[in-house]
Amino acid sequence: MRRPPPGRSPTTGLLVGLVLTLAAVTAYSLYVARQVAGLEALQRDLIDRNRRDSLQLLRIQNNLNQLGLAMRDMLEGGQPYPLSAWRSQFDRIRSDLDDAVEGGDAIDGVESRGREHLRVSLEDFWSAADRTFNLAESGREAEARAEVQLSLQARQASLSAAVARLLFENNAAEAEAAARVQAIYRDVQRQAWWFLGATLLAIGATGLYVIRANRRLFAELAALSDGRRELAQQLIATRESTLRHLARELHDELGQVLTAMGSMIGRAARKSPDEAVRDDLHEVAAIAQGALTNVRSLSQTLHPSILDDIGLDGTLEWYVATAGRQLGLDIHYERHGNPAPVDSGTAIHVYRVLQESLSNVARHAGTHEVWVRLTYRAAEVMLEVEDHGSGIPESRTSRSGLGIVAMRERAGLLGGRLELQRPDGGGTLVRLTVPLIDTEGEQS
Repeated sequence: MRRPPPGRSPTTGLLVGLVLTLAAVTAYSLYVARQVAGLEALQRDLIDRNRRDSLQLLRIQNNLNQLGLAMRDMLEGGQPYPLSAWRSQFDRIRSDLDDAVEGGDAIDGVESRGREHLRVSLEDFWSAADRTFNLAESGREAEARAEVQLSLQARQASLSAAVARLLFENNAAEAEAAARVQAIYRDVQRQAWWFLGATLLAIGATGLYVIRANRRLFAELAALSDGRRELAQQLIATRESTLRHLARELHDELGQVLTAMGSMIGRAARKSPDEAVRDDLHEVAAIAQGALTNVRSLSQTLHPSILDDIGLDGTLEWYVATAGRQLGLDIHYERHGNPAPVDSGTAIHVYRVLQESLSNVARHAGTHEVWVRLTYRAAEVMLEVEDHGSGIPESRTSRSGLGIVAMRERAGLLGGRLELQRPDGGGTLVRLTVPLIDTEGEQS
């Protein structure tokens, strides 16, 4: 598989996207907070001002109604009081009206022209009222009544109409303020939708960028994994070829030399007339025979040619006995199921996994007792190597050594799996499971 060219790291793009997103969220949050704060202040001011204006206008209207009732009573026949007697009531109403119109910031929400017209109309009314009471106090009662009927009542009606108009304008101002509040709400809502759309767009773009970067990264990882697997296969194949060559050289060359030496020494011993020399030659022949035995054993260990002769089960049984003596281990060998033919390519990898596992037990487990189990199933063969020693540390399971990596690669080459487990009694259980292949090279 061709390795894709290395791409630029997505970290910079992701950081830029994150900064822009955070900046947009912060800016929009500040904007919304300012809009909401202004909206709350506007609502609060408008509500308070309209409420005060309405109360003051109702107060003015109530006083004007009192003036109207007082003037009606003044004009009714049979009143025992002269018109001048009503001055004190008019003065009280006048004081309250002046306080309502001029006091504090009353009716500030009302249009300034209407407010000024109200003040001027009140001043005209009170001037006419003063003239009326002056006429009454000077004894001109009839003229005073005529002034009340013709001037004061008309002015009072005009004032009531003006106050009613101001109340209407105040209500209209309140409705306009409500419309402004609704417009602000709609603007904030519209901005929120725009911001939501922009945020979703930014998230979508960032997500697509991350997906693309991840795809490129996973493609590079897959290429690296394939390259590593190919390299591992080549290394394993080279190692097996080297071991096979060494085993053949030991068996054919050195073994034949030792055999020839033994034969020549035997003939020399038989021909020698000196008994002492014959004893020495027999001793040398025994040493050569021992070296020949060791060479043949080493040759089988490096590359067991007996795999083709006696099969996987017999080879493992032979190796367990040999490794037990060489490594100082007490190995219990078990076979389960009906033996099935295993091709040499699969058998050599199973054999190597057993070699590596027993070597690890001898070097790291801190125990001398090992259980080796070979199990045949319908379509697979399983090898288990179990010890109850110290076990594999957690740090080594996360960072496997070369031996474990090689065993995993061998399992992968066979389409099988390698598992490292901790038995209930402690220690380590290595389980290799590989599919069986029929004689035609297809998986059964």
